[in-house]
Amino acid sequence: MKVLVIGGGGRCHAIVDALSRSSKVEKIFCAPGNAGIAAQAECVPIRDTDVEALRLFALANSIDLTVVGPESSLAAGVVDAFRASGLRIFGHTQSATRIESSKEFAKDLMRRYDIPTAGYRAFSDYDEARTYVASRPLPAVLKYDGLAAGKGVVIAETYEDADAALRDMLLDDRFGRGRVVVEDFLTGPEFSLMCFVSGREVRPMVLAQDHKRAYDGDKGPNTGGMGAYSPLPFITAEDETYAMREVMQRTADAMVEEGCPLTGVLYGGLMKTPDGVKVIEFNARFGDPETEVVLPRLKSDIADIFAAVADGAPLPSEMEWHDFATLGIVLASKGYPGDYEKGCEITGLDACEGTVYHMGTRRDGDRTVTAGGRVLFVVGRGATLAEARAAALRDVERIGCDNLFHRTDIGHWAL
Repeated sequence: MKVLVIGGGGRCHAIVDALSRSSKVEKIFCAPGNAGIAAQAECVPIRDTDVEALRLFALANSIDLTVVGPESSLAAGVVDAFRASGLRIFGHTQSATRIESSKEFAKDLMRRYDIPTAGYRAFSDYDEARTYVASRPLPAVLKYDGLAAGKGVVIAETYEDADAALRDMLLDDRFGRGRVVVEDFLTGPEFSLMCFVSGREVRPMVLAQDHKRAYDGDKGPNTGGMGAYSPLPFITAEDETYAMREVMQRTADAMVEEGCPLTGVLYGGLMKTPDGVKVIEFNARFGDPETEVVLPRLKSDIADIFAAVADGAPLPSEMEWHDFATLGIVLASKGYPGDYEKGCEITGLDACEGTVYHMGTRRDGDRTVTAGGRVLFVVGRGATLAEARAAALRDVERIGCDNLFHRTDIGHWAL
C-alpha cells in the first residue's frame, strides 16, 4: 500500500514509525511532516487542515489508505471529503469528531447514555459563569468548549484564577468564540485508554498515563503533555474491564444511536475516583504524547487495523502487545506553554540509543532546529518502568540544545 499520514507532530511520527514496520506498506507520505518524520516518509508541504489540497494529492498519487493524526484535520471535515471521493481513510467524520470538538456535546451525550462523568453546566455568558463559579467550592474546573490544542482546560485554585480563565475564554476569545463548561472537581489518578473503534466494534490499546503540568511535582501550567508511560500498575484488570464496558463500549454504541458512528480512535481520558472510573474527557484521535509510548508496544500489524476500520470490515479479535515498558520525556522550548523562541539548533540526536520522536522540528540546511513548543519526545524501553525511565533520561542527556527543558519525574505515580 501507499499510505498518507496527515499531520506533523510526535503522534504522527509514532504512526509513521508503526506503519514502517508493516509488511503491507510500500511507501509512506506525510503532510506536512517534520524533520524526524522525513527519515521514514516523504514529507509533503500541505497543511493538515487544507482539505482540498490533501484530497487532490491523494487522488493524484493513488493513495491506498490515509490515516489522520490531528483533531484539527478531523474537525475540518477531511474524512467526509475523502470518502465522498471514494478514498479510504482512517478517522472520524466531522459529525463524530464533535465528541472532542465540543465539550458540551460530549457531556450531554454522557448524561443521556449514563456514561460516568463529573457533573457540569455550560455557559456562554461571562457574568453567569462567574456567578456560578463563585457559588461553588474550589478548585474550579473550566473547559473551553471547542478545540484548544490541549490548553483549553484550567483547574483554578483561587477565584481570581477562575475569573482570569473565564475572561480568557468568554470575553477575550483566546481560543475563539465559544462556550465554557464548568465541571465538578474529581480526585484520583488519571489514565488514558485509547481504542480502535469501528461502529459498535471496540478494541482496546494498552493503558498509558501522561503528565500535563509543565514542571516536576506536577507544578506549573497545563501543557499538551510533558511525558507519558505504559503500562500502569495502579489500574487493575477490573478497572479496565469496567472502563471498557461502561465507558468505551457504551460511548461507541451511543454514537451509533446518534447517527454519527466512530471510525477511528476513541481516546478516553479517565480518572480512577473513590466512586469508580469516570470520564474526564474524550478525544477523537490518538493522544499526544500517549501514542508515542503505546504504539511502540504494538506487535500486531497496524496497517491491517487501519484498513479494517477504513473499510468497515471486522476488526482483529485480538491485538498482540509487547510486554516491555515504555516511558517518554518531552523536551520543550523554554517558555512553553507561553511564548518561546524557535530556530535553536539541536545536536546529539545520532547518539541516542532509544527512539526519539520529533514533535516540533524542522531542517535548516544540515541542521535540525526547534520549530514548536514541544520539540522532541525521547522514549526509553525496559523490563520495568524504572529501567525505561533510566534509559530515557540517558538519551535526554545526549541531546544538546540550550533552549530546551524537561521533567525528570515522568512516571512518578507508578515509581
